[in-house]
This record gives sequence, C-alpha cells and structure tokens, in this order.
Amino acid sequence: MTQGLKSCNRLLAIVFALLIAHSTAFGLHSTEPVRTTAHRSRRSSHHRLRIRWNPLFRPSHDSLLRQNAEVDRLDLPRIADDAELEQLKAANALVPIRESETLKIEHRLDPNRRYCRPWTRDFVEDLSQAYYRKFHAQIQLNSAVRTVKVQKKLRRHNRNAAPAEGDTASSHLAGITVDLQRRGMTKQQVHYVEGYLFYLRELGLVEPEEERRHWCFHVMVSDRYSDWRQSQTLFPVPPSAPETEIATGGSN
Repeated sequence: MTQGLKSCNRLLAIVFALLIAHSTAFGLHSTEPVRTTAHRSRRSSHHRLRIRWNPLFRPSHDSLLRQNAEVDRLDLPRIADDAELEQLKAANALVPIRESETLKIEHRLDPNRRYCRPWTRDFVEDLSQAYYRKFHAQIQLNSAVRTVKVQKKLRRHNRNAAPAEGDTASSHLAGITVDLQRRGMTKQQVHYVEGYLFYLRELGLVEPEEERRHWCFHVMVSDRYSDWRQSQTLFPVPPSAPETEIATGGSN
C-alpha cells in the first residue's frame, strides 16, 4: 500500500513538473498581454512597410519648383480642359502612349489621357525596354497628361496632390510627366529604376520623385532627353543608386 502511494506521488510530481515546464514555454503565467496572430500580422506588415519605404527621390517643394521651371523654359501651356487637350493631340504636340511587350498601362487610366510629349514617350519606351531586358517583366504606366480640370478634381480627393495653378502646379498639366507603378516591385527592381533615374537626373534630363501614397515613380522629362538620346550609340548601364534614409512624401 505504501509502495503504491509512493508510486502515485511520484507520478503526480512528474505531471506537476511537466505542467510547470509547459506553462513557462507557452507563457501561461506571463504578465505581458497575449498577442494574437492578427496583432502579430499587423505589426509585421507595418514593420515591413517601414523597411521597404526607402525612397531615393523625396517629393519636395523644391522639386515642384524645378519641374515648373522646366515647363516655363519650354513655354508650354498648362492644359486647361479637354478642348485644349484635343487641339494639342491634333497638332501632334502630344503623342499616344501604347501598350507593348515591355509596357503595361493601368486599365483605369482614361484613354484620352494616355498621351504625353514626344520626348517623354521616348523616355518611357527606353526605360520599359531596359527594364524588360533586365527582369523579363513589364513596367506599368499609371498616369500621363492631365488637364487643369482633372487636377482640380484630383485635389478634392487627394490633398497631397500638387495644385493645378501656381509655381508648384503639377507638371502633368504640360504633358511632360508620367507616373510609373512602384508598388509590387521587388527591392532589386526598385533599386534598378532608382539607379536608372539617378543617372539621368545627374545629366539634367529628368526630375523624379517617389510618391508614397500611390507608390509610384513620378518622372518629369526634359526635352533635352531627345538630343541626348540621339547622341547615344549604346545605352550605358546606369550606376547603382546610393542608399538613403527612410523618408515620406506626397503625390503630384
């Protein structure tokens, strides 16, 4: 009887020890609140977002001033409405941007606004072809020319959008600017496009920004791009873009 009691006590001690071990392992006696899978998922997602948002080209007031200085140098109109837009199309001052093996266009972009200046289209085609050669993937165009009327409407829904008038007006209004999709790119792809734009910016051919709200590359292209392009017998591989600190910005 005594022996049986001892065996029973030994078994209870083993069970109790296992319960203590498991309670420690699973945090049953922790004073910290238990974080659910949903909480961990949200925190992880937020953490990943902060790491990935590391733009080389910060949206800024100075950048908008430079873009508008280029519009003024070229003496280009800020397109008021659809009637003026159609006149510029008819005069071939604005040319169509078309989808291809290397370029995709956001399906929600109004076909009437899939236009830009000829040198801007050259830039888009050159970048999309270089990107396709590197990654065997299309780059996506999200936005091109806009009218003042469209920009004012956009401002009602997005207060981060550039104004439709003044010295910081959106350069989309002159047809020299495009937005290229950044969302969905890998880190390697983002760095490649940043390096490509960094090289052209140093030559004074583009003025780029990376927008956070819509996750795109906003790129204003100078008409000087045409002369530079004609001088190239072989497009050089752009240098890698330098690393930058985490930044935030608006949209244009």
